[in-house]
Amino acid sequence: MRVAVVGAGVAGLAAALDLSQAGADVVVLEGSSRVGGKLLVGSVGDVEVDLGAEAMLARRPEGVDLARRVGLGEQLAHPETLTAAIWTRGALRPMPPTVLGVPSDLDALAESGIVAERPRAHAEPVPSHDVSVAEFLTPRVGREVVDRLVEPLLGGVYAGHADRLSLQAAAPQIAALGSDPLSGAARSRETPTATGPVFAGLVGGMGRLPEAIVSAGRFAVRTDAVVRAVERSGDGWAIHHGPTVDVTTEHVDAVVLATPAPATARLLGDVAPEAAFALAGVEYASMAVITLLLDGPVDADVSGFLVPPVDGTAIKGATFSSRKWGWLAERVGGSAGEGRSVVRASIGRAGETGMLLGPDADLVEAATTDLRAALGTLPPVLESHVQRWGGALPQYDVGHRDLVERVHLAVTEVPGLEVCGAAYEGVGIPAVIASAQAAARRVLAGSDLG
Repeated sequence: MRVAVVGAGVAGLAAALDLSQAGADVVVLEGSSRVGGKLLVGSVGDVEVDLGAEAMLARRPEGVDLARRVGLGEQLAHPETLTAAIWTRGALRPMPPTVLGVPSDLDALAESGIVAERPRAHAEPVPSHDVSVAEFLTPRVGREVVDRLVEPLLGGVYAGHADRLSLQAAAPQIAALGSDPLSGAARSRETPTATGPVFAGLVGGMGRLPEAIVSAGRFAVRTDAVVRAVERSGDGWAIHHGPTVDVTTEHVDAVVLATPAPATARLLGDVAPEAAFALAGVEYASMAVITLLLDGPVDADVSGFLVPPVDGTAIKGATFSSRKWGWLAERVGGSAGEGRSVVRASIGRAGETGMLLGPDADLVEAATTDLRAALGTLPPVLESHVQRWGGALPQYDVGHRDLVERVHLAVTEVPGLEVCGAAYEGVGIPAVIASAQAAARRVLAGSDLG
């Protein structure tokens, strides 16, 4: 069985790995010049760091398990500290315990000073239809909690806004709290939770994972291979890729589209028009990661902070990476409190593209200005790097779950066709890997390899 996987992000590579290890002849076609998608390691001065995603959820197994499968088990690393803050009302304030921003300890919330008034529990019936996170929470916990706790957390995950993001698709943890979210969050503290580290990364950066998958797999990868069209050819498929003046055609038995929703919609236009129409409606947020190599330690005892949009800053959050990761602290010259420092700041939320269109120097200046304001002082900047992620994060707007169901139903009707990636059931690395593995299983189930 020959399979084409379109897209060499972590979804495409994970699908290719499973398919090839099951005995399929797999070719991965990637339109850009490299594999990895939003996982990327690069140099900032003399230090190799992640320029994209730097961590994955460890309590969901798919990401950690895949790292072990491809020989990176001994390189798994966990943050030195998970203590985080909210920069609001003129100070870095400790993040109280929450369920995706819904406070579970109102005393800790009051002590933090994040909100001006202590929220009061208020129950209202849970709607049977999907609503936005803000529409659900505002009458139950108050707008201030939404603005100063829920919004920055959602911004960190989706680069989106509570007034648009789907309760069912983007925040099922909040929906599970029931009609009285504050009481539900408080009860969650009394319930035994999973043990072990919450997050994991890799020594040397999460960006090492894609190449490790390629090395462990038995599949071909072709970069700079833009797929122009996907069409039925007898009982199989014809995949047309390459420059417009020199298009190459691959004949395969099945195809997995591990591409962002807009590209997938374009490729499905003739073979699965209902799926194409639905996916064309998925919007994406752009962002930029500004990485700074600083000549000295950062004066903060947290791993980073988030910023509520209502505070009007340029950055939406920052991570003190050399304090967060022990391996990185060693590489920049000493323990987490000594030597140089690596700090990452992120800019960009859905619908906010103006600043991202400016030159790199402006983004660096905006990030350093906000960091100085948050910390009071900042060591001299030795080196900086701006990594722009255009159209990086799909927006799970209200109704997203129904949209995904329509896509899967339409794709199921086309033999030998599958889709996977961040546009469907989660944007985190483990969720994306799970999507890819499910697609691979469905391809194999419809073949003589299943």
